[in-house]
This record gives sequence, structure tokens and C-alpha cells, in this order.
Amino acid sequence: MTDRPAPRRVVVAGGGTAGWVTATALARQLGSLVEVTLVESEEIGTIGVGESTIPTARAFHEFLKIDQQAFMKASRATFKLAISFENWARDGDRYLHSFGTMPMRTWMADFQHFWLEARARGEAGEIGEYYLEHEAARLHRMDLKGDPKLNYAYHLDASLYAKFLRRIAENDGVTRIEGKIANVERDGESGDIAVLVLEDGTRLTGDLFIDCTGFRSLLLGQTLETPFEDWGKWLPTNSAWATQSEGVGDAYPYTRAIAHGGGWQWRIPLQHRMGAGFVYASEHMEAQPALDQFLATLEGRPLRDPFPIRFRTGRHRQAWVGNCVGIGLAGGFVEPLESTTIHLIMIGITRLIQLFPFGPDSSAQRERFNELSQNEIERVRDFIILHYHLTERDDTSFWQYMRNLDVPDTLRERMESFAQGAQAWQSTNEIFRVDSWIQVLLGQRMTPQGWNRVGALMKDGRLKQTLEDAGQMVAARVAAMPSHQQFIDSYCGPAQS
Repeated sequence: MTDRPAPRRVVVAGGGTAGWVTATALARQLGSLVEVTLVESEEIGTIGVGESTIPTARAFHEFLKIDQQAFMKASRATFKLAISFENWARDGDRYLHSFGTMPMRTWMADFQHFWLEARARGEAGEIGEYYLEHEAARLHRMDLKGDPKLNYAYHLDASLYAKFLRRIAENDGVTRIEGKIANVERDGESGDIAVLVLEDGTRLTGDLFIDCTGFRSLLLGQTLETPFEDWGKWLPTNSAWATQSEGVGDAYPYTRAIAHGGGWQWRIPLQHRMGAGFVYASEHMEAQPALDQFLATLEGRPLRDPFPIRFRTGRHRQAWVGNCVGIGLAGGFVEPLESTTIHLIMIGITRLIQLFPFGPDSSAQRERFNELSQNEIERVRDFIILHYHLTERDDTSFWQYMRNLDVPDTLRERMESFAQGAQAWQSTNEIFRVDSWIQVLLGQRMTPQGWNRVGALMKDGRLKQTLEDAGQMVAARVAAMPSHQQFIDSYCGPAQS
């Protein structure tokens, strides 16, 4: 009989969403196989604006056995069915990128081919009419019952979410230490991280160190000097103003992404307030005009002074180096347009648990982890670039630059495939499904030159009837739903006195 191994000592540097998601997942999934210590400083704080998620967050919570109602009440969360893109292809445009799944497909062709065939005959409505989540979002409806069920994500208060996870993690045995890291010592032979030295002299040793220090990347970037691959030529947005404001009206079940002359703004409705931010490229817009425009267009009274954020879009060449793994912003960052920041944290720690270094040599696990991390973040990068590049706007120097961009070959291939034959696909380990690519490509006004004509084989009005039936089913389901605000109030709103 093999003895149970001694627990591996894991030190998580940094708190916030990344730190507490990491600590909670390790403690809950690996149990007595690990001893987890998290060090954070209340003085440093966190950025705390990652308040919008994608549906993978639900699967991650199920993975951790987190009760949805408890989480949503604690973090004052709302539901998210889509992102509303406004002013992107043209000033005045609006389309929804919803989390819906296509209503019909065959092994030969996905839904867009049938829809394009019917559209050419004048027998189809807008493509969003056939997506349940699209119509529920458009009409501000929500429920968890019925068939088919809605595919959804969350808007959440990042600070409250971290506190919620902290309670779970500490109950599961995670040790939290308050303090600032003053120095990082490396092993003289291997070059691995050996000790984190805090300002008060406390020395934290471990077998594995996880860098959750955000953009500072204190361990992976600064200490280990892991090279950084800058993607600023493709995504020049590098600055933001962020604040919190009073909610105005009922909470809607989508994030708003509103393009402006030098970037875009976000609006994230929570139960108790609105999250708001103004993203811009500093080469095309100065900080003060950006702030002035942000405040002039802000909905609701600001609850705190706007604060600036500076960032670089890109990734460290390796997310796992030696005995250090960068999770979240410490490993890489793609601007938050499609709400992928929290997803990349969650998928990063999930993969680390799958590839956890229990043996004396973890080089194979490191190589696999780094390969998967690179592929994932590069596909996210391409999807974000698509929104900026595929535009008809030329009203500012920023949009002129983005229109004339030399995009990555991986994105160019996708755009040409859709332009020529309406082809879209989801690569292995890619988070964005075919439905996402279709909705954004069409929303950004790309019209395919051709499509798979299999729909032309459907005789006697069958294609028209199939689409009418699908649209009527969606409309009936949505009409039976309560409003999003009503559902939030009854499901996870504040307790009634």
C-alpha cells in the first residue's frame, strides 16, 4: 500500500479575483494533497473591474460545487445573456452577441448557411430572432425553467466575489497572510523561486508559487524575467478610466460595449450599482479628454472618483516557468471587450489542477500547460481584433488605424473563409463557438459572397416553415418569461424585511 504523499506547499502571491479563485479551486479540488497559503495586502488592493463573465463561469462554479443563489446574493450579481455592441461597424449601429446556440444544423452545414439561403429568398428574419438568448436579452427577460434552457453568464461585483470565495477557501483550509512582498529569493542552482520575504520579515517557502499579482507580474515577469510578447500593434487600446455609478432603471441582462472615437465604453448592471469604464488608445486620445467624455456620457451619479488603469495587451512567452505559474493578468492580458479575463483565470487554474506537479520532474506538464495557454489566449486575441478591424468607421485616426491593420494570419484565414463561403469554426480548446463568430461577423456587417447551398434542396417551402417554427418557438418561450429585474428580485435579490 502506497503512503499518502506529503502535501505540496503552494504559495499564492496576490488576492483579488485571481488569487481567491486560484486558492479556492486548489483547496476544494486537491484537499489534503496541498497546503495553500495566500499572501495579499489590503493596502495594494486590486483593480476590481472584471465584473462581467462568459458562460464557462457556470461550469467552473459547478466544478467547485458553489451554490449559484448564494454566490449571486453575496456578489450582488445579475444574469448576462449577451453583449450589446453599439457604434462598432458604423456610428449608430447596434447588435447583440448572445450566448445562444443555433436552432438547426446538419453534418454538411451550420445554421448560417440555411439562414443565408432563406434570406436570399426573402423568407427569413434577422438572425437573432432564432436565438433564444438573443431575444430574451433584447426584451430584458430571464428565467431558469422551461425547455430549452437559457445559456447564461453573470455580472458580478468583483470585490464582493473575492470576499465570497475567501470565506470558502479559508473554510477549506487556505491560510491567508496579510502583508506586502518586499523581496523574492531564488534558488542558487535551479533558479526557481525559493522564498517570498514580506516587509515584516516573514519568510514564505513553497514547492509551487502562483503569481496573481496582476499587471505587476512580480514573480513571473519581474523576478524570473520571462519575456513579454506585446500585441499593441493589433490592439493599441492601453488605457482606461473606471468607476462605479448608481443604477438607472431596471438591470438589463447584457453588458453594453459602446464604441467611441478612441476605443469603447463598458456598462455592467449589477443589483446595487453600475460598473462603468472608458477604454482608449493613448496614441489617439489623451487622458483628460477621455475622462471628460467618460463623465459626460456616464449614466447615474458616480459613486467614486474615476480612477485610471494602464495596461499592455499581450502575454508572457511562458505562463509556467520553473516552479512559478502566472494566473490571470500576471500571465497575460487581452483587453476586456468580450469579458474573457475571469474565464482565463478559471481555465488557467483548472488546467493547472489537471497537470499539477506532484512528481520530481514537471517539465512535460509545463510544456503542455504553456502550449494550451498560448493557443487559448491567441484565439481570444484574434476574436477581439475582429471587432475593431471589421468596421466601416473612418471618422477618427483610431478607426482609420484599425481598419488598415495587418491582422494575424490566423484571423485573416477566418475572415476570408466567412467572406467567401460563410464558413466559421471553433478550434480545439477555443472558447468562442461558431455561433459567436457568426453573430459578430454579421454584426460587423460582413456579407458572405456565397454559402453552402444545401438549403436549396429543401422543397415545398420546408426551409421557410422550419425557420418560422424556430422563430415562433423562441418568441413563445420569451413571452412566458418574467422580466430580468423581476427574476433577479425573486431569485437572488436582497432579503425582504
